[in-house]
Amino acid sequence: MADTPVEPLRLAPLLPRRPRPRLVVHVDGSPATYGALVWALREAARRDGTVLATGVVADAPDGLVPAPRSAGERTRAAVRAQVEAQVVRAIAETGVTGRVRTATVEQSVFDALEAAGRGGDLVLVGGTGRTLLRPVVPRAGRRLARGA
Repeated sequence: MADTPVEPLRLAPLLPRRPRPRLVVHVDGSPATYGALVWALREAARRDGTVLATGVVADAPDGLVPAPRSAGERTRAAVRAQVEAQVVRAIAETGVTGRVRTATVEQSVFDALEAAGRGGDLVLVGGTGRTLLRPVVPRAGRRLARGA
């Protein structure tokens, strides 16, 4: 029998069956959305997920001629600062850190996400294919958390 070296078998890394949950929260400064943010932080800690705290900015006017960017950028920065202030307050209340990101989205994008959350179809189209998002039907015997 010849002495041939045996090469190690390289295994592909195991991917989780299901990605970690992402909870998208619209933060507009109202007490109701602040309560939703606090709930989402606690739920993200419980489920090992991430919260995306979003501020909604008005859509840019339709047209072929772009509007000046400086005014839009100032508005976006002001909305983001308001969201970040609410996030800091919620982190202080819950003690949950490292599980939140902030972003601003345009009204039309948020409307599409909200419609999908209420039962409408949302199709994500990218370079790798299409995905149809539909709301998950709750399993029998499983109750939603209060405030969800």
